[in-house]
Amino acid sequence: MNVMDFNSITVGDITKAATINRATFYAHFQDKYALFEAFLLDAFTNMVLNKIDTEGPLTEKTLQELITALCNYHETSHRCFKRYDSVALLLEENIKVHLEKLILQLISSSDATTDSNSLATAATLLSWSLYGVTYRWNLEGRSESASELAERVMPLITGGFRMFKPQVSYSE
Repeated sequence: MNVMDFNSITVGDITKAATINRATFYAHFQDKYALFEAFLLDAFTNMVLNKIDTEGPLTEKTLQELITALCNYHETSHRCFKRYDSVALLLEENIKVHLEKLILQLISSSDATTDSNSLATAATLLSWSLYGVTYRWNLEGRSESASELAERVMPLITGGFRMFKPQVSYSE
């Protein structure tokens, strides 16, 4: 992927570069997308999951570490792929799925009183938000450090949305 755009890579290109036959490739992967997903999961695990305590509760520190790790993941992915834009959608779906599972695990372990649908919704909201803000940070040139972004975003995540109060009050 450093040499060719993902969309133009064939299984034949992969097997030739890896010096394996097609049967060996298909014994492990259904297609190039399955290989790419396995690669992304490995990279995500090494760059994100290994940087935080996945067994503990979701804390502000964990969220900051998660934001920083996601920024590093985006930055590294951007450098690794010749045409980052062509794989961005695959990256996005992959990251959000794994991130959502992780966040659901973290918030479920620290909140046994909230119903599972609400926890799942919160995990989706948070994972997509974290992915979006870190993706945008990378896309717009990383004008601030990952830790500065994390510090700036944290008040929004931990209650800063209270600043957006409705302009009209409703009375009964």
